[in-house]
This record gives sequence, C-alpha cells and structure tokens, in this order.
Amino acid sequence: MKIEHCKTEEERTVILDGINAYNDSKTSRILEEVHQPIELLAKNDKNEIVGGVLGYVGYYAGFKINILWMREDTRGSGLGSQLLKQAEKEAKLLGAKIVLLDTFSFQAEDFYIKNGYKVFGRIEDYPKKHQELIFLRKNL
Repeated sequence: MKIEHCKTEEERTVILDGINAYNDSKTSRILEEVHQPIELLAKNDKNEIVGGVLGYVGYYAGFKINILWMREDTRGSGLGSQLLKQAEKEAKLLGAKIVLLDTFSFQAEDFYIKNGYKVFGRIEDYPKKHQELIFLRKNL
C-alpha cells in the first residue's frame, strides 16, 4: 500500500464514484447532477468587480457557498445582501432546499444572521486564539 497525490481526472473520478456508490447505498439523491455551480459577481459603474459568490448545488439539494466576498468600499451598501439573495434564488431554481456556509468570527457572522442564517456550530481558537470558525445554515 502507498499514498500518492491524485494526478489525473480519472483518479479523481474513481474517488468521487466510490463515495457516490456508498452514499447511494444509504440514501437517495435528490438531484442527479452534482456540483451545479452558482458563480455570480457584482460590478460597479466602472465595470470593476467589487464582489462575488462562488458555490454549488449538490446531490442532496444543498447550496454550499464556498466564498462570498465584497470589496471593502461596498460593504454596508446592501449590495452583498442583493448578491446573496440572487445566489439563493438561483440555488432554489436548481432544487436547493438549504444553504450551508462557514465564516470566521472576524468576517461576516452578523451579515449572515441579518440575512436569515442560523449558527449551528463553532470551532473555537481557529484560525488562532480568540477567533472562531462559524458554521451557518438557512432553509430555502
């Protein structure tokens, strides 16, 4: 036995197919397509990117937001909430029933709570002392 880095798409597919076969033996998929991307951006009147959302809707009708970023000068303007709502709307059209995400305590916990998200978990002292990784969810 040895451990190596994945080098090809074929190797990655073997891993994905393996976990999917196991999961399918235990529960039913809600959606057939995995990782239907939702990737949105916001631009200002100078056509500069000032924010964006990167995420996907997966098999079990969950919308996973990997990144939501807003340029500092746009924060508090309501644009972030508009971007989030548009991403949620698109996720719902793809069949999503729930949104999942994480944020650090120095990032946007209050923003997500203001937008209807509920905290369901925390990891203390991560990434360093007196900070937390916070997990949030919202039903669509």
